[in-house]
Amino acid sequence: MSIRRRLFVLASLVVAASFVAAAQPKRTGLMGDLLADITDVESKIVGLAKAMPESSYAWRPMPGVRSVGEAFTHVAADNYFLPIALGATAPAATGISGTDYKTVTAYEAKTRTRAEIIAEVEQSFVFLKKAMADTSDAKLETTMKMFGRESAVRTTWVMTATHVHEHLGQLIAYARSNKVMPPWSK
Repeated sequence: MSIRRRLFVLASLVVAASFVAAAQPKRTGLMGDLLADITDVESKIVGLAKAMPESSYAWRPMPGVRSVGEAFTHVAADNYFLPIALGATAPAATGISGTDYKTVTAYEAKTRTRAEIIAEVEQSFVFLKKAMADTSDAKLETTMKMFGRESAVRTTWVMTATHVHEHLGQLIAYARSNKVMPPWSK
């Protein structure tokens, strides 16, 4: 096959794929809003993780408070834990159980390089968003036991988004304390 023919076939495939992607229904309602929000916060957290130099990953504002690297790892851990607690299948490599928070603590305690932390954060957001997208509107109204009390699945997803935003604020403060400007602020 000639190079011109190969380029034509490749271009045709790209156009066809874009039509297929555009034909996929966009999630609406609460989960659509939460997915859009999580996608935005994901870009900011991953951007900060990549903007922070390796030397900053051990920095902590004071003793007893999570370091930069620990804060990013905590985000990844809970991005796995909360969907798993809602019934998503855990990636085996995480070792996280949806019924035992000690498994989250064990995940967070693993020593990782900056590159490994960034990869974990990115993978955790892929997992989180898939679990959110797979949650039907009907399931949002069901209840479950979370942290010792009954709550709607919907409430847990809202709490998940709120939690990620809480740590985004923390990580912005950490970045500014390390003289790193958030990439979206430039």
